[in-house]
Order: sequence, then structure tokens, then C-alpha cells
Amino acid sequence: MDYKVEHIGIAVKNLQTSIPLFEKLLGSPCYKTEKIASEQVNTAFFLKQNTKIELLESTDPAGIITKFIDKKGEGMHHIAFEVPDIIAEMERLKKEGFSLLNETPKKGADDKWVCFVHPKDTNGVLIELCQSS
Repeated sequence: MDYKVEHIGIAVKNLQTSIPLFEKLLGSPCYKTEKIASEQVNTAFFLKQNTKIELLESTDPAGIITKFIDKKGEGMHHIAFEVPDIIAEMERLKKEGFSLLNETPKKGADDKWVCFVHPKDTNGVLIELCQSS
């Protein structure tokens, strides 16, 4: 499969302080914020040339991003790859022996269908598959 990096996800404690930091760092404004209730996160997106960066802030003290930050600290959370057919790619990866964190695609940020590949099968890196709706 010919993957294109769709975005890089970075876990942060606080979007209010992280957005201005990344705006200065990238020399680019945050172009979109979004709450994803099903994932218990607030997101902020940046675009630098052809690369998207997604900041993720937990909305739940027991949420997955809070747990990630408690264990590893703020930093890279996942790499997302754009795929043309997420269901076909999920089936291919299952046949190759990868563990998926969700059995069916679910709605994610930026109006995309998403599925995550367990980091135990990918050298510790959480992989997100994305398909435009």
C-alpha cells in the first residue's frame, strides 16, 4: 500500500498554551480546533507546507491522552496515514497479523474515518489509518 502521511499527532496537556507555542515554532497559525467527544479530546490543527500537525488535549482526567501523558509525557502520540479504502486496508493488515484497536472504522477528527493499529505490532508507534468521508 502506498501510504501518504496525513498528519502527526502530538499529545499536549493544554491547548491554550500549546497553540501559541506551535504557532511560533511553525510560523503558521492554528487553522482549526475541534472537539471529538467520542475520543475525549480537543484537537488543534496546523499546516506547514504539505504537513499537518494535530495537537491532542484530553477532555477527561481518565482519558487515553491523559494516560499517555502520565506514562510518557507530552510528545508524539501517533502518525496517521491516509488510505483510499480503510476497510480494505484494515483487512489487509489483519491478514498480515497486525492487531487493530477498533474492528470497524469510526469517525475521527477532520471528518475522517479512522482506525488505529496497536503499537505493540509497530515498534511502539501508534499508527492511525485515515480515510476522507
